[in-house]
Amino acid sequence: MTEKLKMKTVDMASENFEKLKALFPNCVTESLDKDGNPVRAIDKDLLMQEINSEVVEGQKERYQFNWPGKRDAIRKANAPTTMTLRPCKDESVDFDNTQNLYIEGDNLEVLKLLQNNYLGKVKMIYIDPPYNTGSDFVYNDNFKQDSETFLETSGMFDEDGNMTLQNFEKNTESNGRFHTDWLNMMYPRLKVARNLLSDDGVIFISIDDNEQENLKKLCSEIFGENNFVGQWNWFKSATPPALSKKIKKNIEYIFAYQKGKNEDVFRGVKKESPSNDPITKPQNSYKELTFKSGTVHAKFPDGTYKKGIYGTDKFPNELLNDLIVENGVNKNDVTFKNRFIWVQETLNEQIKSGTKIELSKQLVISYKKAEYNREVPPNLIDSQVGVDTTENAGRSISQIFDGKKIFDYPKPTSLLTYLINFFIQNNENALILDFFSGSATTAHAVMQLNAEDNGNRKFICVQLPEVTAEDSEAYKAGYKTICEIGKERIRRAGKKIKEETGLTAQNLDIGFRVLKLAESNMNDVYYKPADIDQGFLDKLDTNIKRDRTPMDLLFQVMLECDLELSSKIEEREINGKKVFFVNDKELVACFDEKIDEATITEIAKLKPYYFVMRDSSLATDNVADNFEQLWNAYSKDTIRKVL
Repeated sequence: MTEKLKMKTVDMASENFEKLKALFPNCVTESLDKDGNPVRAIDKDLLMQEINSEVVEGQKERYQFNWPGKRDAIRKANAPTTMTLRPCKDESVDFDNTQNLYIEGDNLEVLKLLQNNYLGKVKMIYIDPPYNTGSDFVYNDNFKQDSETFLETSGMFDEDGNMTLQNFEKNTESNGRFHTDWLNMMYPRLKVARNLLSDDGVIFISIDDNEQENLKKLCSEIFGENNFVGQWNWFKSATPPALSKKIKKNIEYIFAYQKGKNEDVFRGVKKESPSNDPITKPQNSYKELTFKSGTVHAKFPDGTYKKGIYGTDKFPNELLNDLIVENGVNKNDVTFKNRFIWVQETLNEQIKSGTKIELSKQLVISYKKAEYNREVPPNLIDSQVGVDTTENAGRSISQIFDGKKIFDYPKPTSLLTYLINFFIQNNENALILDFFSGSATTAHAVMQLNAEDNGNRKFICVQLPEVTAEDSEAYKAGYKTICEIGKERIRRAGKKIKEETGLTAQNLDIGFRVLKLAESNMNDVYYKPADIDQGFLDKLDTNIKRDRTPMDLLFQVMLECDLELSSKIEEREINGKKVFFVNDKELVACFDEKIDEATITEIAKLKPYYFVMRDSSLATDNVADNFEQLWNAYSKDTIRKVL
């Protein structure tokens, strides 16, 4: 049976109601809403009796964390959204193959859209939210209107579609809701983000003194007090400004919470052995070992070295083919014959685990083991563990952008690589999310780590397209929004990493798909009688907005069918119709008009898991009448949906 797509995310409040109804059916009753209409409700008194023998009522003293607007913040977190994500291929890098995402838009709406597709799939979240310093902009959420009405009336976008500062307000301490506004902004975003974390996932949050106390209370409520991992102090600046007459602040804080308590051990910094060890023993028999390109570090100049006998009289080493050294490593596969302590399989395993192979000027081979500390990382993050300050981070970004100061107070890439390395091994297919991505430091760190250890980590960055100030160096350089800075940094950093690592990074994913938050692709079906005239009626021949492309429709379908937004997409032509294949045949979609029986039959024979089309796509009434019969004949288990 063919179903209609819902085109909105799950209403979490309704889902929670159904769960309570299943557990405690005797607590379900009826009440009246504000308009006097009957609605289903939960009898709170009965529910309290069911779940606890000791019930806290009225003004009885209890421990709680409360603030004005908290109930509305909870409602915002649970409310569904009808928004969608539109792909932007022109601004993407390697759109067809990359596993990384860069999403522009309000992060609360985006997080809600990601819930179905990435529920429980995110290994790590890092965010660097507004610190509420008095000069930060706090999101001016307004959910009294539905999402689309708000977008139309709030003036939050300029004529080019960029987020304007009208949607933000400076949260100064003279504002009577100084802490309240910040809490109301953070609560729903953290609440929804928790759903995306895997059971063993961790969230790291950077914060300063202004809200660190409230942030911990907030996170303890959302993630659970028992799931608090710890607080790290990051030495952010060696030269902090003297903003106070009492203390110079050169520390910021990083809180970590797990989704569920587990016994995973966080690892410290990577340290090499203090000395090199020989890879040969005089008593061993001769054998050959082949070292893949990029795995041998040469302590001599670049160039080509002919095959022959090298080493010393006491420790000769036979090179069986010419060696080409470029950028300090072997450019080609190279084979040596010697009294090696390892066989080929052991060598490959050692290199994969991080063991460093070195070649002296005499071409004597040695190795240096790279191991993680057995101790957990200290709570101070500074240069002793290889993490830079914000001054160093600023200089690094400036180098990427040709010496221009494009972004103020960025986090150093080394901070993110350090945090990621706490518990994500290089062989994990881990997904890392940053929904206050700013200058895209998280994306840079993921690419850098993957280049260093051949990892396969993936990132999702989410950022509002906030406009840059017209007098800023970023604006003068042509970057009109924060998103433009972030995307360009990923492009430049990825290219630089690949150039510096050479052949070892041939398969490195430095691409990203750009998606932009937008109103639904579907026309609103509710109109005032005064709005209706013949010109208006002429536009109602389709339920899809006229400016939307088939690719726009495909991504909204992917959102509803719970497919990852980095899924492989292929376009084919069947009987002259454009047909999309997502993850081979997990989803097959055709949004063309006048689809005939032959086309439906050919698609059905492929037995896709999902098939989606427009509700007006079928060529004739006869095709529509036979539609279900065709699917039942060739692929009755395919889930069919229409827009």
